[in-house]
Amino acid sequence: MMDWIATSWSAVGMVLLGGLGMYATVVLLTRIFGLRSFSKMSGFDFAVTVATGSILAAIFIAKDPPLLQGMAAMIILFAMQAAVAELRKRFSFVQMIVDNQPRLIMWGGEIDEKQMLKAKITRADLIAKLREANVTRFEQIHAVVAETTGDISVLHGPPEEMLELRLLDGVIGAERLTNVTSN
Repeated sequence: MMDWIATSWSAVGMVLLGGLGMYATVVLLTRIFGLRSFSKMSGFDFAVTVATGSILAAIFIAKDPPLLQGMAAMIILFAMQAAVAELRKRFSFVQMIVDNQPRLIMWGGEIDEKQMLKAKITRADLIAKLREANVTRFEQIHAVVAETTGDISVLHGPPEEMLELRLLDGVIGAERLTNVTSN
């Protein structure tokens, strides 16, 4: 039972060394590849962020994998993310494979149950996001979009205010909106 609680000073030193090494690696890679490394602009970005945390945790608390293996894994992960980001910019089919598409799940007071089902969002999730966005009446809602990252964007304002259609470029179902301007 004591081995669950106690450890040796050399093990603590290795955790410190591993932590410093991985911290320096992440800082260096972030400087090289940019802040996009920890963005949540696409599902792929989110997966890379989770994988980064997993690698860091593995190196911090275990002697296997070794520090250099963890550093190599981070370099490969960051390079893959940069490569995918570049391919997404150059080839639309890569973007279609890697990214989800944003979906219009509500406009005005109308909830699109079909799009909510496809986005795997419940009515309770939607209502919670409306409250979070300080919506006090359904008439204030111009559009609610399930974003590619899983976030929900609530576009709202006075009912007489028009929503610019450009804000919904690439959103599935945006063609249904009628009270918009195409400025």
